[in-house]
Amino acid sequence: MLALDDVHSLYGNIHALKGVSLEVGEGELVSLIGANGAGKSTTLRTISGLLAPRSGRVLFRGESIAGESPGGIVRRGIAHCPEERKIWPQMTVLEHLEIGAYTRSDTAGIGEDLERVFAYFPRLRERRGQMAGTLSGGEQQMLAIGRALMSRPRLLMFDEPSLGLAPMLVEQIGQIIREINARGITVLLVEQNAFLALSLSQKCYVMETGRIVLAGPSADLMENEFVQRAYLGG
Repeated sequence: MLALDDVHSLYGNIHALKGVSLEVGEGELVSLIGANGAGKSTTLRTISGLLAPRSGRVLFRGESIAGESPGGIVRRGIAHCPEERKIWPQMTVLEHLEIGAYTRSDTAGIGEDLERVFAYFPRLRERRGQMAGTLSGGEQQMLAIGRALMSRPRLLMFDEPSLGLAPMLVEQIGQIIREINARGITVLLVEQNAFLALSLSQKCYVMETGRIVLAGPSADLMENEFVQRAYLGG
């Protein structure tokens, strides 16, 4: 479904991605782990059109999307649930969810997806008229996921969904990501919480300083000595 082939991306003079290649198959839940500054978020930003690659190929369902606008990429079926939620404090919960469906015109389908989001996150139904800035961190993460789901994506990319959440909420968000994938939505998950990422995914890529340094089935990487030492506390 998604393939990056020798992708290089720059922030000004900073060479952030240095020949990144990875693949996400239809229906898979694939994780990307690494330390802060490794290039994980830059990878997602490059896929979603927020950052144009300097070179290399970004393919979605066999077609190049490199250089396409973020809106065009959403219309193709890619949704990006960003790091730190990116919630607008003075907008309501319902307004955020409606914005998530801005590329769609199927009123009945939008209503169905809104109900599905509320079924996933009953707290959002209770707070549908509440300003998003007054929500807790966990509720804002639920809202960010719900907003992404409202575009009815084929591929949903998560950037650090567990960041700043209490352990109980991390477990809940992990279960929701697993359920989203079980519904047939392909998932690319970026996480610093390596144990969570490896537990959820079927396949994992390990990134360091802008390069993929290791890849394989998540179960195998869970037992890998380097991964255990560097990301799982030994």
